[in-house]
Amino acid sequence: MQTIITAVVAAILGASAGAAGGWFVHKKVKDDKDRETIGSAEERAKHIIEEGEHTAENKKKEALIEAKEEILRQRNESEREIKDRRSELSRLEARVSKKEEQIDRKLESLEHKDEQLNKKLKECSDTREEIEQIKAKHLETLEKIAGLTAEEAKAQIVERIDADVKHETAQRLVEYEQQFKEEADIRAKNILSLAIQRCATETVAETTVSVVSLPSDEMKGRIIGREGRNIHAIEAMTGVDLIIDDTPEAITLSSFDPVRREVARIALEKLIADGRIHPARIEEMVEKARRDVEAMIKQAGERATFETGIHGLSVDLIKLLGRLRFRTSYGQNVLDHSIEVSLLSGMIADEIGVDNTLAKRAGLLHDIGKALTQEIEGSHVQLGVDIAKKFKESRDVIHAIEAHHGDVEPQTITAVIVQAADAISAARPGARREDLENYIKRLQKLEEITYSFPGVEKAYAIQAGREVRIAVKPEIVSDEQMVVIARDIVKKIESELQYPGQIKVHLIRESRAIDYAK
Repeated sequence: MQTIITAVVAAILGASAGAAGGWFVHKKVKDDKDRETIGSAEERAKHIIEEGEHTAENKKKEALIEAKEEILRQRNESEREIKDRRSELSRLEARVSKKEEQIDRKLESLEHKDEQLNKKLKECSDTREEIEQIKAKHLETLEKIAGLTAEEAKAQIVERIDADVKHETAQRLVEYEQQFKEEADIRAKNILSLAIQRCATETVAETTVSVVSLPSDEMKGRIIGREGRNIHAIEAMTGVDLIIDDTPEAITLSSFDPVRREVARIALEKLIADGRIHPARIEEMVEKARRDVEAMIKQAGERATFETGIHGLSVDLIKLLGRLRFRTSYGQNVLDHSIEVSLLSGMIADEIGVDNTLAKRAGLLHDIGKALTQEIEGSHVQLGVDIAKKFKESRDVIHAIEAHHGDVEPQTITAVIVQAADAISAARPGARREDLENYIKRLQKLEEITYSFPGVEKAYAIQAGREVRIAVKPEIVSDEQMVVIARDIVKKIESELQYPGQIKVHLIRESRAIDYAK
């Protein structure tokens, strides 16, 4: 057993010794190979360094050669440029020398001319002295003959010439003034007559009634309604008198206010087309008709600006202009009158050669104050001036509005033109009716009297002024007070108004309760 252990130990020791010997042998072999590899790498590095030095030397030589060539090229270019500049300088020197020679020749010529001029001036001076001496001798001789000095003779001649000139001038002025007056009168008549001939507008005056056509006479009964409730509702809401007579298939609307009459006409036509006629539907259609009339007012204003060619008016001013469509003056539609005055003003301005656009603008706006005369106190002239200032119209337009009825003296040619055009438009046969204007003023005064009492909500003069229908506020006026108010209105009408026949005062007090089922 011990022998076996000894043999195993010996074998292990022998294997270890053999492994150690093998490692040492392997290391030695590896070291030898490394030394060989290092030696070959050093040789390659040395070879590479030698090749790099050789290549660098070649590059250096090439760079020196290129630098020398570049220096030579630049030197050649510099020499060529210097040569060109020297040539240009020589040429300029030659030109300067030539110019100097020319200037020298001109100076010599000027000096020669100066000598000749001085010589002639001396001759002229000597001649002037001789003339002065001769003149003095002649004056002395004339003074001895006339017995007057030169100043005295001059004063007499000037005085005589001045008197002759004044007399002749006065005669010429009288002749020119008479001639200008005759020519101005003839020219003014020609201009005005030509403007009247060129402006072909309608001369039909406004009326106070409108006629609504009916599809059949059966519709009259539906418009009247049970116990007259429909017709009373229409009259109460519009302030227009409905006249239903024997005229077949027609109803007459009577009112002095064109706006009310138009609202009633549109509402009635809508009701007839719809077929449902009762108080609630009537109220709805009247409101729609009022909105339609507002749209018509705007369209009328835009039409007026289009027909006259006036642009740049604000929307509010166009609406005020459109309201004139429902305003009359002595039976003449004010909007049509304003358009006519604008066209006439433009024609007259063209004939006399002044600003056509300014004259037409002033003519179109000259009666703009009438759009508010039913709402605001004051003359339409002053209201028109205030409106024009509010919308920043020019001074010439404002002055033409202010002067078109002679309230102020016209200071511009535009104001005179508008005055003439306004007079032409108003004076045409059939343009105006005095009786209609007085009638409308009486009806307006009748409504104003009723509005002066507290509690009055609406007032409408109907039946050609023979009746005034008044709606009172139920929360302010009681049933007992209505009798007193009616009596007071009657007394005031009798004391302040002149009218034919009698006027019926009709008070209405109505309470309503409205709700909606949803």
